[in-house]
Amino acid sequence: MKDLFRNQRFKIIIGIAALLIAGMFLASVAGHGESVQSTVVGTVFAPAHWIAGKISDGIHTVTRSAGGNSEYDARIDELELQVGELENRLADYENLKAQNNLYRDALELKEQNPDFNFIDSNVIGRDSADPYDSFTINKGTVNGIKEGDAVLYGKYLIGVIEKAYPTYSVVCTIIDPDFSVSAYDISTNEISYVTGDASLASSGLCKFENLDASTKISYGSIIATAGVSQTMPRGIIIGTVKDISDEVTDISTYASIQPGVEIERVNECLILVGYNESGNE
Repeated sequence: MKDLFRNQRFKIIIGIAALLIAGMFLASVAGHGESVQSTVVGTVFAPAHWIAGKISDGIHTVTRSAGGNSEYDARIDELELQVGELENRLADYENLKAQNNLYRDALELKEQNPDFNFIDSNVIGRDSADPYDSFTINKGTVNGIKEGDAVLYGKYLIGVIEKAYPTYSVVCTIIDPDFSVSAYDISTNEISYVTGDASLASSGLCKFENLDASTKISYGSIIATAGVSQTMPRGIIIGTVKDISDEVTDISTYASIQPGVEIERVNECLILVGYNESGNE
C-alpha cells in the first residue's frame, strides 16, 4: 500500500481528481446553469483556447498581409513592364538617331564626291580579347568588297578590310598597329602617316607619327587621308589631334589622334568599294 502512494502515476491521477472536484465545487457555487463537466473542462483548457485564438488572429493577419503583398508585387511587375517598354523605345530611338547620323554624314561625303560608291553593312561579330576593336561585317566578296577597301562611319575613316570572304569580311581598325595610311593636317598641310599604337589603343587613340620637332600641328587639328594609295581617296577624316609628344626612340614628334567616332560602339558602317582616283588628286 505504501508503494502505491509513492507511485508517480498514482500521484498524477490524484491531482487530476482533485482538480475535477474543485471544478465541480466552483460550478455549484457559481450557479450559472453550466454542467460540471463543461465548467471543469473550460477552466482547465481556457489557456489553450486563448493560445488558439492568438494563433488564429496571427494567421488572419499573415493572410491579409500576404494578399496586400500580392497586390504590391503585381503593381511592381506592371511598372517594371512599363519601364522595360520605355527602355526599348529609347534604345530604338538611339539606334535610329545613330543611323540617321551615319547616312547624313555619308550623304554629305557623297555630295562632295559623287564618284564614291558605298556598300552598307552591319557588324556581326567582335573579338572581346582584341585590344584593337577589330570586327566582322556581314558583307563580302560576293557584294563587291575586297581587301584594302576603306571602312567608314559616316564621313570618318574607322579602318580597312583586312580579310574578305564570300559572305563576310574582317575589319582592321585605325587603332591597330597593323593599320597604316598616309595622312595630312588640313590646316598646315603637313604630310606623314597614321598608324595604330599599342600604348595608345587602350585609350581608343591612334598615332600621327614621324612629324618634325618644329611641327605647327596643334590640339584640335583635323587629320585626313592624303590619298597616296590607290585604295584610299584623299580627304576622308581620321580624327582630331588630342596631344603632341616627343618620341623616346628618336628626335621626331608624334600627335595622338582621337578618332571621329567611338569604334567599339559602331554597329553599322559603309565600305568604300570604288571611286574615281583622278577626281581625288
